[in-house]
Amino acid sequence: MRNFIIAALLLMPVTAFAQDNTWEMPEPTQQQGNPDAKYLEGAVPEVDGRVVFQTTIEAPGKSARQLYDILLPILQQQCREAGQFEQSRIVIQDTTTMQLVASYQEWLVFKNQPLSLDRTRLMYHIIVDCADGQASIQMTRIYYLYDEERQPQTYRAEEWITDRYGLNRSKTKLARISGKFRRKTIDRKDYLFGKYTRALQQ
Repeated sequence: MRNFIIAALLLMPVTAFAQDNTWEMPEPTQQQGNPDAKYLEGAVPEVDGRVVFQTTIEAPGKSARQLYDILLPILQQQCREAGQFEQSRIVIQDTTTMQLVASYQEWLVFKNQPLSLDRTRLMYHIIVDCADGQASIQMTRIYYLYDEERQPQTYRAEEWITDRYGLNRSKTKLARISGKFRRKTIDRKDYLFGKYTRALQQ
C-alpha cells in the first residue's frame, strides 16, 4: 500500500498539480441554443492568408502616450502570469511610433482531470498601436506545440483553426480534433481583448 501511494504521488506533478486556465470563468450550467455558435463560421478572421484577431479600443480623452503607458505594464505583467514560459517577453517598446509588441508562450489547457492532462503550448504576438483616443490591438502569429512531452507536433493557426480546418464541412460544428484548439484560442482572445478594453476605458 505504501509503495502504491508513493507511486501515485510521483504522478501528481504532471496531473493534479497542473493548473487549469486560470483566466477562464466557469461555464454556465445552462445554455440556450447552440453553445458553440460563437466559435463557428467567421469567428477566426484571416488577413492576407494569416490569422489575425484584431480590435480597436476607443478611449476618448486619452492621449496616445497615456494609452501606451497603461498597456505596457499590463503586457509586462502578462509575461509573468501563471502558465507563461520564460520565453514570454516584450520585444518592441517604441515611444516614437507608440507601438508595443509582445511575444507570448503559455499553456493552453483543454482538460485537466486526475491522471489525464490535455494541453498545448500556445505561441502568439500581441501588437499594439496607440493613437490619441484609441488603441488598435492584434493577436497574430499563432502557433501550437502539442503533446511536447511525448510526440511533439507543431501547428500553425492558418492550417489548424481556420474555418477550413477548425470546422466540419457544413460549418455547423467544431472539428473533432482541431476544434478544441479553435475554441480555446477564441476564448483566450476574448479574455485578453476584454482585459485591455477595461483597462483603457476606466
